[in-house]
Parts: sequence; structure tokens; C-alpha cells
Amino acid sequence: MMDVVSPITDEELRLIACDLESDRTERKEALTDRGKVAQAVCASANDLPGHGLPGYVLVGVNDDGQPTGLPITDPLLLNLGGLREDGNILPLPSMTVSKRVLEGIEIALVEVMPSNTPPVRYKGTPWIRIGPRRAVATPEEETRLAERRRAADLPFDARPLLSASISDLDLDLFEWTYLPSALAPEVLAANERSIGHQLAALRFTASDGVPTVAGIITVGNDPTSFVPGAFVQFLRVDGPAITDQVIANHRIARPLPELLHELDELLRINVSTSVDLTSGPVERRQPDYPLVALQQLTRNALMHRTYETSMAPVRITWLSDRVEIQNPGGPFGQVTAENFGEPGVTDYRNPTIAEAMRQLGYVQRFGVGIATARKVLAENGNAEPRFQVEPTYVSVTIRRA
Repeated sequence: MMDVVSPITDEELRLIACDLESDRTERKEALTDRGKVAQAVCASANDLPGHGLPGYVLVGVNDDGQPTGLPITDPLLLNLGGLREDGNILPLPSMTVSKRVLEGIEIALVEVMPSNTPPVRYKGTPWIRIGPRRAVATPEEETRLAERRRAADLPFDARPLLSASISDLDLDLFEWTYLPSALAPEVLAANERSIGHQLAALRFTASDGVPTVAGIITVGNDPTSFVPGAFVQFLRVDGPAITDQVIANHRIARPLPELLHELDELLRINVSTSVDLTSGPVERRQPDYPLVALQQLTRNALMHRTYETSMAPVRITWLSDRVEIQNPGGPFGQVTAENFGEPGVTDYRNPTIAEAMRQLGYVQRFGVGIATARKVLAENGNAEPRFQVEPTYVSVTIRRA
């Protein structure tokens, strides 16, 4: 794990603000271009020189290292903190935002720790810092970043599967479906990188070309051959009890883009909509379950389940009066049974898979899926979803409207 670094002192802050040649510091007079601040965060997380030390973005400081007197308001600090949660910087950076005083004037300080899983990208583009200059990483620099990963410290989904080879990946699916979603158009148009390099840069293979768990799950020819639990079991029952007659039974065992698409279609065709003609001249249509809520909760289950300690699938059981969704794996990281489901409280057991779902367009913003599901269920007249959070699994029950 990464060493914990003590907060920067006032004297250290003064020194880095004045060091105009530093590759660990970037200065912004104001937050007029949020994208450039995000690029700076991305570059600090990549730490191409290999300092192993935090990088800093100073907002409210000019190019000469002097504070500008920019008002450091709570909305400005929240805006900076939101750079981590909006899903544009992936994998998620480890960063803190604070209000500090430089030369007697308030500034905003963004402190970014080097990533254990580089390269880190902003909107599909890997940024680095060389001396005082920020730039897009070249293919050779991306390779250096990828080789820096430490396998022992990697999340399970980023670890190599030594029994797999490049032939176990669907390279057409990777090239024609995943890449256009994952990389910025200008990076894709440059087309300087080989397929092998792109796979490694996106953490689908290790630097030696061996597929990772996430690579097999996302673009593998047969994911369950290597990760037995990498499928969804869908069961529809004609009654309120699991022992009632089975209407439909589906096992979705496909690479992630196809699995997510098929799951969306399966949810869509199972939602029933009633028509109310008694409320006026305009008919009112109401589904028994809002599709958005089902999508959010099933995708949440896929993103946060454990693949390492269980071979069980994500299970969706559709009964006559309710839908039950269960995934193997309890709360992870900073998420506990007590704070489970609170907006913004999130952590990632499978950061590479979470990144893949984000790039494919199935996750718009991290940390708000459950809150979104609750909102649309309430608007549709469904009861509050009931979560059961256990050490080895999480389940949610949604009652029919």
C-alpha cells in the first residue's frame, strides 16, 4: 500500500509555490477552466518522474507563485472536490482539497497522491508533467507508467490471470466497441499505439501481455472459463414465493459490453406498464417498476460484487410482488453497513471494471446510483427499497407499485 504522507506545512507550501521549475506543482489564478485543473490532477496522479510524493495544484496563485486574492468559497472547494467524483478522471485519484493561507492570503490547495494503477486518464487521455510543462503522454511514456504497477498491491480485477493468454480476449470487441468509448477521439485518431499497448494501458493486460481479471471480464471470449462467477442469473417466478412456477430463466454469461446490453433488454421486456384513463383527457402510464431504478441497482451489483472470494453470480429474482437483486461481497473500503447507500459514500472493489462501465456509458456519475434509484422509485409510487447488507453479500428488495 502507499505510504501515508503528512499534510504539507505552511513553510513547504511557500517553497513549492515559489519553485517555478517543479514538476510536482501547478498554479491556477482562478477556476476558469475546470478541465485544465483536472488535467493537472491526472498528471500528478501519474507521477511520471517517479517521485512517489504528492503533487499539488494551487488555485488562487499566479505563475510567479504569488496569491491573487481569489475568494476561496465553499462552492469553489466543492467544485474542486467534485473532480474526483464526476468520473472523468479514471482510475479515481486519491486527492484532498483544502483552504490554506499563503503570504497571508487564502488559496485552495489540491493534494494528489501518486496512483498505484497508472496510467490515469482525464476523458480518455493520459496526462503527465515534465518539469513545468503538462503534456499528453506518448506511447513510450504510457508504457513506463503501466510497468510501474505493483501486482501485489493491485485490486483483484487488475491482477494478471496467469492461465490466460492474449488469444482468450476478443480483440474485435475491444477494438470496435470498447476503444471508441474509452479513448478521446484525438487519441484514437492518432492510432500510433498497437492493440497490445492499448490493452496494457487500459489495464486489460499486464505489461507482459497476460490478460487481467478485468480484461477477461470485459472483453474475454468466455469470461466464466477463468472467472466462474462472472455472469448474471435472472429468474422470473409466477408468484410471491421462490418455489412458485418458473416463467423464465436466463443465464447471461458474456463479455461486459454484451452482458450489460442484454441485461438492459431483459429488464425492459419484463417491466409492465398500466394505463390510467380516469384522470383526465390525457392517459397516464405507470410501470410496475421504473426501468432506471432497476438499471441503477443491477449495475451497482455488477460493479461492486466480489470476484475474488465467491463464484456466485449476481442474482435477479423477479417475483409477482417484488424484485430481489443480490450480489456476492459485502461492503468494501470506506463503505460500511451503517453508511451504505448514502450519497457520495463509495469505494471500489473493482476499479478497472467500474472504469469500463463508465467508459461504456452505463455509469454517468459515481456514488449516486442508489440515491437515483430511490428518487425514481418514490416518483413512481414504489415503496422505499429495502437493503440487506451482510459481510458476504448485499441484497435489495424492490416492491411492485
